[in-house]
Amino acid sequence: MGSEKQSLSRKDFIKKTGLTVGLFSIVPAHVLGGAKYTSPSDKITMGFIGCGKQSPGLSSDFMRLNDVQLIAASDVDSVKLTRFQERVDSFYNNNSVCRGYLEYEDLLDRDDIDSVIVCTPDHWHAKPAIEALKSGKDVYCEKPLSHSIEEGRAMVNATRNYSRVFQTGSMQRSWPDFRQAAELVRGGYLGEISEVKVNVGGPSIPYNLPKEPMRPELNWDKWLGPAFHANYNSILAPPYPLVNWPMWRSFNEFGGGGLTDWGAHMFDIVQWALGMDDSGPIEFHPPTEKGQVRGFNFKYANGVHVKHEDFGRGNAVEFTGSEGTLAVSREFLETSNPTLKDREFSDSEKQLYWSTNHYQDFIDCIKSREKPVADVEIGHRTATICNIGNITYQLGRSLKWDPNKEQFINDDYANSRLSKNYRKGFELPTI
Repeated sequence: MGSEKQSLSRKDFIKKTGLTVGLFSIVPAHVLGGAKYTSPSDKITMGFIGCGKQSPGLSSDFMRLNDVQLIAASDVDSVKLTRFQERVDSFYNNNSVCRGYLEYEDLLDRDDIDSVIVCTPDHWHAKPAIEALKSGKDVYCEKPLSHSIEEGRAMVNATRNYSRVFQTGSMQRSWPDFRQAAELVRGGYLGEISEVKVNVGGPSIPYNLPKEPMRPELNWDKWLGPAFHANYNSILAPPYPLVNWPMWRSFNEFGGGGLTDWGAHMFDIVQWALGMDDSGPIEFHPPTEKGQVRGFNFKYANGVHVKHEDFGRGNAVEFTGSEGTLAVSREFLETSNPTLKDREFSDSEKQLYWSTNHYQDFIDCIKSREKPVADVEIGHRTATICNIGNITYQLGRSLKWDPNKEQFINDDYANSRLSKNYRKGFELPTI
């Protein structure tokens, strides 16, 4: 069954699954209902690429916005795609507004779509995002932004070259506790920062799962895409209904382990608080003992040292300064000086971009053509730390990094790890 599925043409695969590729007609304004509706002509139309476990929550976040209309979706799993369409149509009062595509290229061919959400496994972020930018669409891409440093820079270059808006899904930048923490650090309320601890999961490992029977509704060859062939295993791409999170992120070929998954959130707060959104560290060091999954650490040019360390608070960040400490996570914000936790900042004191809704911020920036709170450069710089973290764990030796040239210093082999090999037909698009 697996070899047969991989040999199907696009037309044959669509025919076998019964999915349509027809065009969408804008639903009349009166059927949208509600006291606060926006005319379809004023809405930002959206296509969704990737209909897995993350997609229900993320799509709902966007559909709840008054000025968004989700009109198309794509996935290589026909069942997941159909279920996603049904959810969207139900949200829009069962009017058939969401067209499904087994090939995301067909979705990108539509000139009535303003923006695209890339919600795929990490190894599939760069190619559809860049192709969406080239097609004139603004992009929201889940974190971690990229699966390699080369990919991240290519996404930045494409965004700038085609004058598009690009929001990274680092939504903690729109959460008040994380913004409060970053403002306190930026404002010097902890004094001079000397050390930061970040607790997230460990690095990724080589793929090692046994082969399982192929599911007929899944185009495994397209799921693999840029990655070289691997045995199908349901842990990577579980069938509907999606009870557990898929485990593709644990493996080098498809993700970066907890180090990139949660690291893309928590190292991002470090970058934000330290004012390093357009730069990065200069030194990276592995743990003291081989095989450890914590202990990676790095240093910025200003001397601040960041440690990947479990300090017993779950996925969290802890800042230590000359005047106090601060710890923050999705569950808490704690400061050694209790008055700082709820300190209110005047407009003249605020140093950060204040977003209160990550999804509305993206839509607002589509309209204003301004950079959003987690612009593509920001996502790239954070993903760079995460990806270098994996390289450091894998090589087991210290590395010197030039954040301006985005290269390791005097280390050809480490520099060869800035990019990755792609299967023929799935290479990075030219810009």
